[in-house]
Amino acid sequence: MKTHCYILIVLLTMLSATSILAQQVTHNATTHQGAIKPIPGEKQVIYTCPMHPDIHSPSPGSCPKCGMELVQSNTPVNKSQVLKSPPSTDLDQKEQRVENRDSVKKVGAIGAANQELATTGTGYTPKIIRYDLYVKDTIVNYTGKARHAIAINGTIPAPTLEFTEGDTAQIVVHNLLNKETSLHWHGIILPNQEDGVSYLTTAPIRAGETHQFVFPVVQTGTYWYHSHTKVQEQSGMYGALVFHERKKAIIPEYTVVLSDWTNMYPGEVERSLHSQTDWFSIKKNSTQSYAEAAKDGYFKTKFKNEWMRMLAMDVSDVAYDRFLINGQAVNQQPQFRKGDKVRLRIVNGSSSTYFWLKFAAGKITVVANDGKDVEPIEVDRLIIAVAETYDVIVTIPEDRSYEFLVTPEDRTKRASLWLGNGMKMPADTLPRLRYFKGMKMMNSMMKMNGDLREMDGMEMYNQVMDMNIVMYPEMEKNRNVDAHKGTEYGMDMAGMEKSEHVKKNVTLNYNMLRSPEKTALPVAAITRVFYFNLTGNMNRYVWTIDNKTVSEAGKIFIKKGENIRIILYNNTMMRHPMHLHGHFFRVLNGQGDYSPLKNTLDIMPMERDTLEFAATESGDWFFHCHILYHMMSGMGRVFSYENSPLNSELPNKALARRKLSADDRMFHGMAKIGLESNGSDGEAMLANTRWKLGTMWHLGSHAAHGYESETNIGRYLGKMQWWYVYAGFDYHHKVAEAVRSGEKYNLLGQLSNKNNRATAIVGVQYLLPLLVVADARIDGEGKMRIQLSREGIPVSKRLRFNFMMNTDKEYMAGFRYIITKYFSVSTHYDSDMGLGAGITITY
Repeated sequence: MKTHCYILIVLLTMLSATSILAQQVTHNATTHQGAIKPIPGEKQVIYTCPMHPDIHSPSPGSCPKCGMELVQSNTPVNKSQVLKSPPSTDLDQKEQRVENRDSVKKVGAIGAANQELATTGTGYTPKIIRYDLYVKDTIVNYTGKARHAIAINGTIPAPTLEFTEGDTAQIVVHNLLNKETSLHWHGIILPNQEDGVSYLTTAPIRAGETHQFVFPVVQTGTYWYHSHTKVQEQSGMYGALVFHERKKAIIPEYTVVLSDWTNMYPGEVERSLHSQTDWFSIKKNSTQSYAEAAKDGYFKTKFKNEWMRMLAMDVSDVAYDRFLINGQAVNQQPQFRKGDKVRLRIVNGSSSTYFWLKFAAGKITVVANDGKDVEPIEVDRLIIAVAETYDVIVTIPEDRSYEFLVTPEDRTKRASLWLGNGMKMPADTLPRLRYFKGMKMMNSMMKMNGDLREMDGMEMYNQVMDMNIVMYPEMEKNRNVDAHKGTEYGMDMAGMEKSEHVKKNVTLNYNMLRSPEKTALPVAAITRVFYFNLTGNMNRYVWTIDNKTVSEAGKIFIKKGENIRIILYNNTMMRHPMHLHGHFFRVLNGQGDYSPLKNTLDIMPMERDTLEFAATESGDWFFHCHILYHMMSGMGRVFSYENSPLNSELPNKALARRKLSADDRMFHGMAKIGLESNGSDGEAMLANTRWKLGTMWHLGSHAAHGYESETNIGRYLGKMQWWYVYAGFDYHHKVAEAVRSGEKYNLLGQLSNKNNRATAIVGVQYLLPLLVVADARIDGEGKMRIQLSREGIPVSKRLRFNFMMNTDKEYMAGFRYIITKYFSVSTHYDSDMGLGAGITITY
């Protein structure tokens, strides 16, 4: 009898478990790779990988092993062979089981909560949507040269992840790299620990490990995701996120991910920007040398520019090799027909490129920005900042193929999306920028202390006044500005709008954006106001807020329930896309209660913009410039909610803070080595945002020339870093018979020790007008030296002039002609070493 009872109990338990499992399978009706329940009586189509026939999926996609597109299988398979998610390759199965057991509780709790969000009448039941993302090294070839990249599920950009409002996102990231990585969900409202910023909100995903993100989908719109580790984003770690409304879309949609690609290793790009090389300008043909200035009638403009201690005018930092639309320079979408209205979900997933967007068939209707709907506005073109998203609607007027043209702000190259089928209808190409006109304008905007001069009577906010307009040939007579003010500031805008030959073009700006719903913040809440100046030093490539990097500034503490207002002033000559994690903010643009909501704000030079948000979250949230290399340099802050619970992802707060600060404290190596017939002279250094350790040498080709080595360590001071204080050691030796009698005393009347010197030194440098470095130092024997020098005077596009003179009666002058980024031919005359010629290696 007992035996029969035990058997009955076991059978009832199994039946109950089977019922629960069936309910869970029904609830999880949709996962990555489809996993759609087949309709009874209908043949199920199975997809497989040509290279890995063991992979089977009920829907098309990419192979989790090699990234190839799956194809329909002709071989019958058992139901049990069809994958509901890619296999966990290279992962410890024991750890995976533990993770899955813990995640069931996490996913189940959020999924149950989201059931309450279901809207009556839509016929949609929220689901738990799972994606498995495999991060792996790969090789790509966008330019005829094979280069390393990082792909997610074998593709660049990464797969578009789609959800519906009310769903639960379950995203499992498998790191198959040999280094740590991360993924940040850009623009998403989610629990703080799911935000994906290593060492700030989320633990890094270490090599060979897996990490699961789970969050409720509480919004709709177009967003994206990307790595937040070092410069991995530039290597290909970015993809689109689409959160659909529960009601079905009434017009066709196409998701567009824009990006920039460089064949150069991204770490080398970052190092090169800090090393003050002008190779990127040479590649982009934007050097603005004295010879070019004289040819175009702007010699005085160039001289004034350098007198004010400024380098050449530019609108972007990096010379990219390709600009891509969904991984292609030319993207064909022939499926659209005459009369179709197409919603383009556009993501600027670039690392540092703004893009101009225009459509060959006419107007572009903007309907959403940063995922949030706006009242439709028709424009002829718009510029999309780094990290922004726009939803736009375009109309296909005829059965032809119309170009949706994507042009980087520096107009060096282009990418094209062709919509429709038939005869090609290209868009008008944007002409080359007139850099010297921009330089003239910049001279008028800049004070001698490096600050920008705010212009009375000009509205500098919310993209209303694009100061770069003077460089746009196509807009020269197409802007409504005050002619007197334009002339006063060297902008040559008189007569714009009066020409009958130029068609009026409407360019989108933030003042045009209006939310269809009220966005006003709670009136009863306390409003706290923060003022931030965006600051930077282009000469040394240092980007800061209030002259402090992330590592130098403390957290900004706020309280839940407050209203936070941020007033930003851009005191630099570059645009900055400022992004706030985990929140939407209102942009105060004159629309009152209907001010638009955004998560990324493009702020142009001299602009003062105001944004505000309700403090409704907890934990730490990053606020930073989304130009990758500006962020790495330190342009950011951390908003921290007071009394937040301990983040279990990062139990060691001190270690996490050190790791977060490591980016802008990173030292970059640089060197310039001359190998010429009279010997070798050069310098090498390690430098970061504030500090520099450097050494220089002069080695003659024979003993009479002598040899010298000077090593020092120092710190840059001031907002513009024109001051540099240092200490070090100097060794200088020259044989006695080579000493000329006139060199017994230096120009300061002191007995010279330059021919036999081994002593400690302390000194200070200051950057003079014309970018001349003045150096004053004293050594351990009480001997002083004053020196003037300048490197890299741009004579022509590739020819550079250098000089040095000091009170020890030493002097040097020479030329360097740049062949490649690392190689130049050079010649110089040195007072100790004489005349020589050879090569210079620059690193």
